[in-house]
Amino acid sequence: MTAEAERHRSDYRNGHRIDLAVRPGVDVPIPLASLARIAGDALTAAGAPASASLGVILADDRELAELNAEHMGHDGPTDVLSFPLLPPSAFPPHEGAAARSEPREPGHPPFQTPPGQRVHLGDVVVSVERAIEQAEAGRGGQTGDVRSSVGDEIRLLVVHGVLHVCGWDHDRPPHEAAMRALERRILSAAR
Repeated sequence: MTAEAERHRSDYRNGHRIDLAVRPGVDVPIPLASLARIAGDALTAAGAPASASLGVILADDRELAELNAEHMGHDGPTDVLSFPLLPPSAFPPHEGAAARSEPREPGHPPFQTPPGQRVHLGDVVVSVERAIEQAEAGRGGQTGDVRSSVGDEIRLLVVHGVLHVCGWDHDRPPHEAAMRALERRILSAAR
């Protein structure tokens, strides 16, 4: 018996390269092209450069619990984690800005790569298992009390993760309101 291999797909949306990986044993109930499209839309809305790349990893609760413990210090699985490679100051200023540790120099372009190279913004890891459970239990959406389809829940988690990679946060009420409003706009436009 051969172990199931991880599945990979790269897709280009709005000039961005979206690298999708599906962990062995994870069944994704919506087309990967749909996730690449919504991730590309979120990158564009967040001001990411058109030549950027992003990783989206579709995993299970076990992997998210391990990552959550290792990187966030929390026990148990979570639905989505983001691993940005650039500081929030690398992105255009916005009302949902995460705390900026260093100011952006005036006139200094935020994204610099060698000619012909893409800047990799980071990775988003989604627990498909958690998304299914949340959607079926009516604990999905931005507020945790929305009954939505599994596909809509997974798309929301991808958008949420992408915005975190691009310097958005919900650490304070004004930031949360701005981030949630942008999530709704991106998801509404995708319908």
